[in-house]
Amino acid sequence: MLMILLDRVSKVYGKGMSPALDRISLHVEPREFVIVVGSSGAGKSTLLKLLTREEKPTSGKIIVGGIDYDKLKDKEIPYLRRRIGTVFQDFKLLPNKTVFENVAFALEIVGTGKQEIRYTVPRVLDIVGLKGKEKRMPMELSGGERQRVAIARAIARQPKILIADEPTGNLDPKHAWDVVKVLQKINEYGTTVLLTTHNQEIVNKLKRRVITINDGKIASDRAQGAYKG
Repeated sequence: MLMILLDRVSKVYGKGMSPALDRISLHVEPREFVIVVGSSGAGKSTLLKLLTREEKPTSGKIIVGGIDYDKLKDKEIPYLRRRIGTVFQDFKLLPNKTVFENVAFALEIVGTGKQEIRYTVPRVLDIVGLKGKEKRMPMELSGGERQRVAIARAIARQPKILIADEPTGNLDPKHAWDVVKVLQKINEYGTTVLLTTHNQEIVNKLKRRVITINDGKIASDRAQGAYKG
């Protein structure tokens, strides 16, 4: 079964406006690591919003993890989002909570029991390389560490898919690469990873499948594409 399937998907935000996405078709296999590139305004963010159901397509079909979005009821959207972890450029951490509490919060809001939280949080912090920093506050961490807390929070519920939207955009090269290595590790554990980035060096070093979006269309889809920005 495909993890992500888009069939001739278009998104138009207003009458008379050019489509943000124009009849795009793509598929992503389970456990794949896919990089989505394109200039600002190309349609990358719209694509991600369609996948997390923040937006609905104007036309076309979307199936994610076996869930047909045409049949998705509003009350089922929280369940869908539990299957999709998301990480953004700005870390969106709660400043008055510790590292442990930030990650635990993602589990608390879906009703996870305290014992399971005590078991899960240290495991995901270990995966992202933050063992021993459970009691730190976000302001005591570097930008790269904060982003890794955000990743830990996103994977705490064991999503099938992790969407990382420009996760290295605010980071220096060293911390950016630390974050990318964590994403690779998560992918090796079996999670499908969708990464959007402007960072040409990351794309070229990773040697993964690269989908280039340009003016709402897929300009190229290469198994190990280089990106020239």
